[in-house]
Amino acid sequence: MDLNQARFNMIEQQIRPWEVLDPNVLALLSTVRREDFAPLAHKALAFVDMEIPLGQAPNQVMLAPRVQARLLQDLAVRKTDKVLDIGTGSGFMAALLGHQAAKVLSLELDATLVAQAQTNLQQAGVINVTVRQADGSQGAAADGPFDAILLSGSVAEVPAILLQQLSIGGRLVAIVGDEPMMRTTLITRSGENSWTTTEPWDCNAPRLSGFAEPSRFKF
Repeated sequence: MDLNQARFNMIEQQIRPWEVLDPNVLALLSTVRREDFAPLAHKALAFVDMEIPLGQAPNQVMLAPRVQARLLQDLAVRKTDKVLDIGTGSGFMAALLGHQAAKVLSLELDATLVAQAQTNLQQAGVINVTVRQADGSQGAAADGPFDAILLSGSVAEVPAILLQQLSIGGRLVAIVGDEPMMRTTLITRSGENSWTTTEPWDCNAPRLSGFAEPSRFKF
């Protein structure tokens, strides 16, 4: 398998058609080796347009390349940013963020995935990312405020506690809602007690662990 050709095809056939045109994001996807963050059993699937299983639970996956690319583009990370990444998985998104930001804190609930991600990031030479085993739904207030927060999976709703951990002008990107139609949601903190929200595109993704599901019961 020609990995460089597969990587090129992924970018040209999956990612660009999904309106990911930021040259910095495309350059990053060309250089950060996605296959090194895929489990050994699924390395051949690293560039395929699909979610790759990472653990025992069905929601433990590496999101499809085009989804990760567009989330990254929407977050618009700057070199001076402090970033909170929720749902580390194999560490690939944390690695991409690490190349863009000053500092990244990545939270993962599963201890096995924490260890895998730490190993993957170390082997990739990414030194400005810290992976911590923690409940991402609570964020990391003691380490904030954050200029950017990324949820690498879906939630029923964005917890208010995470919005409070954004700096003024900070952005949060998450996939919000229920199947069959979820929306990618970009929330920007515009003031001490004000936020603006846009929903630029549709996307379904597995649930992040630890986030509450609102009650569906009605009288």
